Amino acid sequence: MIPAIETFATANAWARACATRLTDGLTASLKARGRAVFAGSGGSTPKPIYQVMAETALDWSKIAVTLIDERYVPETSPDSNARLLSRTLLKGPAAAARFVPLFHPSITVDRSALIAARDLAAEVGGIDVVLLGMGEDGHICSMFPGSPTLESLLSPHLQPTVLGVPAGRDGAAPSMERLSINLPYLVRAERVILALTGTAKRAVFESEAVGDPATRPIAALIEAGVPLQVLWTETA
Repeated sequence: MIPAIETFATANAWARACATRLTDGLTASLKARGRAVFAGSGGSTPKPIYQVMAETALDWSKIAVTLIDERYVPETSPDSNARLLSRTLLKGPAAAARFVPLFHPSITVDRSALIAARDLAAEVGGIDVVLLGMGEDGHICSMFPGSPTLESLLSPHLQPTVLGVPAGRDGAAPSMERLSINLPYLVRAERVILALTGTAKRAVFESEAVGDPATRPIAALIEAGVPLQVLWTETA
């Protein structure tokens, strides 16, 4: 079933609503198991959400933080999603959280993905709460339409893992190698928030939601029963 799009009149109300849903989910996991795992996205969209989350009074020392995807670059790079988290989320009270990176210096992005998959499974097991963004091409995580890794990333039959994603050819996305969690990690999450801004992305979501689950990531999330909540505002 396609989730309803929740609309917010202002960017501030939207960011606070997203942050509240995420921190409420972490609180529930802490109460249920004494620990929690959060996976965040990169890009510019989540910055105000992270800033609200960072000041929320949680027992961050019992929370592990990771990423849904990462560019194959070190944290010193301005393209690093880990760098974004360190500057927006992992400060203030949230600085007590344990960060589990996806990037590891290695010979190839696929070798780095193997290390990340091993470390993520050992450190956090499953992921409780997820913040997703979506590109205007409909990609989530690093599940890019047309990518040779898309079929594997969208397979509901694999165990939760991390895969390497090659750079696109002839101008196709992504512009550089990446690492990404796969669909089973999202299926097993307790709460998944998709934070959208702008008329264009709302239209993309509505189109992608009724697409082919074998090739369209948003449709695959819905088909697989991911506990998806969609929060949208016109400008942020």
